[in-house]
Amino acid sequence: MEEMPWHNSRWPETVKKSLDYPDEPLFALLDKVAAKTPDSPSTIYDGIAHSFAEVKDHADRIANFLSSKGIGKGDKVAIFMPNVPMYPPVFFGILKTGATTVTCNPSYKANELNFQLKDSGAKAVFVFDHVSFTPTSYEAVKGTDVETVVLCSIKSFLPKIKAILGGALGKIPKGKSYQEGQIFYDDIIEQYEPKAPKVSIKPKEDLALILYTGGTTGTPKGAMLTHHNLYSNVVQIDEWAQLEPKGGGPPEKLTSEDVYVGALPWYHSYGLTLTLVSSYLLGSALVCVPDPRAGKPPMSELLSEIQKNKGTILHCVPALYAGMINNPDVGKYDLTSLKACGSGAAPLPPELAKRFESATGAVLFEGYGLTETSPLATANPALVSLRKFGSIGVPISDTYVTILDIATGKKELKQGETGEIAISGPQVMQGYWNRPEETAEVMREFDGRRYFISGDIGHMDEDGFFVVSDRKKDMINVSGLKAYPREIEDTLFEHPKVAMAAVIGLPKDDGTADEYVKAYIVLKEGETATEDEFIKWSKEKMAGYKRPKEVAFVDSLPMTAVGKVLRRELKEAELAKK
Repeated sequence: MEEMPWHNSRWPETVKKSLDYPDEPLFALLDKVAAKTPDSPSTIYDGIAHSFAEVKDHADRIANFLSSKGIGKGDKVAIFMPNVPMYPPVFFGILKTGATTVTCNPSYKANELNFQLKDSGAKAVFVFDHVSFTPTSYEAVKGTDVETVVLCSIKSFLPKIKAILGGALGKIPKGKSYQEGQIFYDDIIEQYEPKAPKVSIKPKEDLALILYTGGTTGTPKGAMLTHHNLYSNVVQIDEWAQLEPKGGGPPEKLTSEDVYVGALPWYHSYGLTLTLVSSYLLGSALVCVPDPRAGKPPMSELLSEIQKNKGTILHCVPALYAGMINNPDVGKYDLTSLKACGSGAAPLPPELAKRFESATGAVLFEGYGLTETSPLATANPALVSLRKFGSIGVPISDTYVTILDIATGKKELKQGETGEIAISGPQVMQGYWNRPEETAEVMREFDGRRYFISGDIGHMDEDGFFVVSDRKKDMINVSGLKAYPREIEDTLFEHPKVAMAAVIGLPKDDGTADEYVKAYIVLKEGETATEDEFIKWSKEKMAGYKRPKEVAFVDSLPMTAVGKVLRRELKEAELAKK
């Protein structure tokens, strides 16, 4: 890789700028670790660990079953489940047939799931057996190509006594009624041999995953990610995550002794790649957390899982970190096992990072990427002395980032100039499923490299670090000046009473295209405040055009399942009042 501005003063000395990537299918990760350490714990759920050998055994049986149904290379199979221990064997089992996995948001309603199944052309779907999931899937498959629905019960993954009592008392999640001839996960494991079909995979061409994203338009599009895209990204992540030992010494990479906490949903690229798939690269244990917000007060169960399993690696979004640190009982949990925590999918306020590190002793560093980039593209160095709070870090190994002019997206800008972020590297998707025109809109070629245009606005600073101002669509036009919600939210987060904050731009009533800033504040528990208090405080912290003209205090902010604030919903609700 040629020398770039980000390879200078702050690039970690022990991190290679260019790497070698295995020419293997993604499921080779499971096969290799199961052969190397078959008895080591893989998934951990409710205190019960399941070995890599067990996960491989189940994956091979699932692949055998799917093959018997005529599913093979080029077909699509969907997963509609939260983070439960059946997820990894189903994911790898699908890949072992040569088919492509389609991961579905477990919070989807029937019409949303129906769209994704229909658009992808899925022939089968694995569903969590649950009073909500089961009927939703039955309704969603209508009018699609889905011929096989497999229900996956949690019962066989529980301690025996709990499974017996839970079954007797009706506490184990399951559907209220089933369709005739319903197929169950446990039946597949019992009836099919652990013999996956032989299949030839071309890692750089064959799709491992179609992952849906709203992109900049809000219309769901399936990002096509190959085996090579995902495999490359976990290898890049493994190289980048080198930590300074607490006792001092040269940086060390993560190992099989680490414990990943699966708090982020695995249907999403962030949770799937940086927790689930990464754990199989290293041969590390993976704690299944179906709902990170569960517990009273919220986040209590996540905090308990970290303590109980001595989790060392945690990837979350800022909203989850804020929820943990604002939990009134956080001081009762021992979180000192945590050593490396990543943040992405939404801007990380520097003050939040500092508060979390102070409470845990872990290193919390921000990264950046998109579904279309598998996802990780840039990251702050894991070494505290090199990182920059408020930035998304530098491009990871073999990754190029350039800044393009906002108007046309065809001109590369100079270092320090603000424009649209574009990314090139082995982790960049092939394109959008069945959407060649939309694919063409987001892809550009510069210097022989293929770039994905992100829709995010930012710049490269003097050290080669990149700073995201905001999404292109979220910029606020205040009398011709551009106000960026992220920058304003980061400042609001510095206020000692603020637990969460979001801002939007609303049109003025003067008939012009001008907008003003409105802030939504979630106060910390027990705090009170007034709108005038925050407006006065903002005058000391921000330029006039950035300052909120209105402040609303709310109990919570609308968020996606991953934890991104839905500014669009806030804006739509405000516009509906006018």
